[in-house]
Amino acid sequence: MENEIKEYTVIIYTENEIGLLSQISNVFTRRSLSIWSMSAGATAHEGVHNITIVTEGTERKVREAAEQIEKRVDVIKVFFYTDDKIVYRELALYKISTDRFLGCNDIEGLLSRHGARIVEMNRKFTVIQKTGYTEETQALYGELEKFEILQFIRSGRIAVSRAVQEPVFKFLEKREKARKQLNK
Repeated sequence: MENEIKEYTVIIYTENEIGLLSQISNVFTRRSLSIWSMSAGATAHEGVHNITIVTEGTERKVREAAEQIEKRVDVIKVFFYTDDKIVYRELALYKISTDRFLGCNDIEGLLSRHGARIVEMNRKFTVIQKTGYTEETQALYGELEKFEILQFIRSGRIAVSRAVQEPVFKFLEKREKARKQLNK
């Protein structure tokens, strides 16, 4: 259904120009689409970066936003997906009191049950890392509250499509072939 509100992951492939994030954010704002999370980083293709945005809206609104963003010169290609078409995760870091944490009888079991690990430990605090879905990082948060959470941060979603190769690579290959044809 075109009018059904769903969660979408929008993946924008770009040349990473200054000011692009604010311009993209403005497109979402003008279309009344909230940005639930955003992350950015390099891809396997040199010079190509991606911005991953999670939003909620109708397919029509999300498609229109993607088409508008794609018109930018420094944007290579934009794709949007529902959760079943991608593999995604978030990263969470929890800083807790070391003294209280060491008082736990089953530290290894707690971390193992949640697929978490200690990334730093000193006398004052311990930092635990967990990668997973929002619900999983929140579940660990709930169990760690008894150890006095000093800080907590969760990244925006990062995602790859379920296609064997990133769709943008196919697009770039076609674009390069067309460019070579023009130069003959």
